[in-house]
Amino acid sequence: MTDPYIEVRDGDTLWRFEPSFMRSNWTCIWGRGCKGILDHPAEELQQGCCSVGAELADLEEAMTVAAYAATLDPAIWQFHDRVDADDIFSDSTRTNTKVVDGACIFLNRPGFEGGEGCALHLAAVEFDESPTEWKPSVCWQLPVRVDWAMQPDGVEHATVRRWSRADWGEEGRTMAWCCTDEPEPYVGDRMVVDSLADELRGLVGESVYVQLRAQLPPT
Repeated sequence: MTDPYIEVRDGDTLWRFEPSFMRSNWTCIWGRGCKGILDHPAEELQQGCCSVGAELADLEEAMTVAAYAATLDPAIWQFHDRVDADDIFSDSTRTNTKVVDGACIFLNRPGFEGGEGCALHLAAVEFDESPTEWKPSVCWQLPVRVDWAMQPDGVEHATVRRWSRADWGEEGRTMAWCCTDEPEPYVGDRMVVDSLADELRGLVGESVYVQLRAQLPPT
């Protein structure tokens, strides 16, 4: 029998949460065996899902990310000198971040003295702020996905679930994706509803998150 979705009504939106994922002990294993998203396992590169430039949600998000980038200390951003006439973007459309040497311009590579990983994430932590405020939404939301579907009664269903290989489309067929479809990431010490609380609040809002959490008693 399928475990029913956890539902929280918020005005004209019905939030529906995948219960098995919310209760799971999934955790990000970037730098700890993540195989990445290339067409072959590449744990040693420590690129995670940053092998392609981040797709920006809209112009407002693009400008926000660019503004944060302008504040980054070069000491914690390995590729600060690769900003050019298109700023941090791949081109003048400002729809994607630039790819530098095979990965996102913000990704500090293994061995970088200022810290490995996303420079935006590192800076947010340094300033005691949430990385969800600094990073592109597609970056901080993974591996959570929201499917939106308007119903005949005018209520929009927002289904919150784990991202799957199929969500990458055709390129996902050959991708070394292990993030949610393989057992390796399910090694955390807390339920996703707690470990990804900041991300879930950013997606659904505080009120909905509180109601979601109330329906998932601690194990």
